[in-house]
Amino acid sequence: MMCQDCQSGPALVAQPMSNARRTAEPDQPDAHARRRQSTARLTLALAGNALQRIASGASAVLIGLYLADLANHGATIGAAMVGTLGAVSFAAELAGAVPLGIASDAVAPRALMVAGSLLGAVAAQLFGMTGLVSIFFLSRAMEGLGAAAVTPPLLAHLTDVTDQNAGLRAKAMSYFELSLLAGLALGGLAGGELWRRAGTESFALVAVMYVLSAALLYFGAEGSQSHGKNQAIAGFFRALRQPSLQRLAPVWLCVNTIVGLWLGPTLIFLLTHNPQSRQFLDGVLADHPGRVGWVLLAYSVVFGVGVTVWSFVLPGLTKASALRITLLAMLLVCGEFFWLNHTTAESAHWIIGALIAISIMVESGFTPAALALLADAIGAQAGRGAAMGIYSVLLSLGAIAGSLMAAALGAKLAVDGLILGTLALAMIALFLVRRLEPAGNIIAGENA
Repeated sequence: MMCQDCQSGPALVAQPMSNARRTAEPDQPDAHARRRQSTARLTLALAGNALQRIASGASAVLIGLYLADLANHGATIGAAMVGTLGAVSFAAELAGAVPLGIASDAVAPRALMVAGSLLGAVAAQLFGMTGLVSIFFLSRAMEGLGAAAVTPPLLAHLTDVTDQNAGLRAKAMSYFELSLLAGLALGGLAGGELWRRAGTESFALVAVMYVLSAALLYFGAEGSQSHGKNQAIAGFFRALRQPSLQRLAPVWLCVNTIVGLWLGPTLIFLLTHNPQSRQFLDGVLADHPGRVGWVLLAYSVVFGVGVTVWSFVLPGLTKASALRITLLAMLLVCGEFFWLNHTTAESAHWIIGALIAISIMVESGFTPAALALLADAIGAQAGRGAAMGIYSVLLSLGAIAGSLMAAALGAKLAVDGLILGTLALAMIALFLVRRLEPAGNIIAGENA
């Protein structure tokens, strides 16, 4: 072969090279255009998820405010019922997560995501149309099922489009977490302000947000991949056997229980109902319930700054190390919140608040690290939707347990109960995360 190339002469060799250059040049703009188009679609999909989460966050805040208002006007509604309503939503998400995750392997995820957002619109509208307790439970169940139709398919789609690009995957999972924070921040703010201005009519506006989310997800997830029914089922069982998923599951369950403790409607109820204890945070916003949205916004901005920093730091760490650091910060946050809840000096509140903000920035890296670990282990193949469905099951199980814990601990110990429950769960998670170190090292080696 080498001799034949030599005998062909310089003129003959130069001609193919020139043709190659002429062939490559027109392709380069096309490649750049495809990358820009792919990035634009990824941005739309994440924006659609953010808007869906904003609608969900606004709905949760509106429910807490609506039920607190009913209780303040004599209705027999307490923290136990509010926490149970949160658990119903998570139970519906639990029931739908794995089947819908498998479905996103069998068919393109886009249809499932759009349907989930539209179901959320119907649920939000339904809650604001009546005062019947049975309708409250039905609405929350529908909204939970809608969330199950969005989260596993979207994570499966993100796993596909970031395949073979560890840096982009870390950023995509961090931006996914930021889209969740947008729901907490802007959703909480929107919920508080909408309630102040429109009362129960706010639920119709939340339904409009869900519809707009469906449109963004439709265009953003264009070209999403499917693997067929048989591959989807086989991928589900393959995902169950993944060592990384098995090791991550108990840690994830503990952290999601903490999420259920704090991000369900119970905390909103405790902050805005008439105080029942001498704790600083118990009923602190009873006279100004609309301010709860601003509190959630401040928290989310702090958390979002932390996640943004983690999107650059995370690729340089093993996932297990990142999880350990975030859990240690979570323990510190518990101590700082307990200190804040039992301090009466207003000047001390600002100092403690600054310390809490720093610790929250550090703890914010848990979810991006866990999702990146899971996506690395599964890869862009049949089973990625099922794995993300399992992730959602763990999220829902933890959120159900957290909501029920919040109902019990909040009724007995008010905000102190949420803090002490978080401390216990974070300590368990920190103990369990040691089992992730071998998986973390393997994954780090694969990405190197």
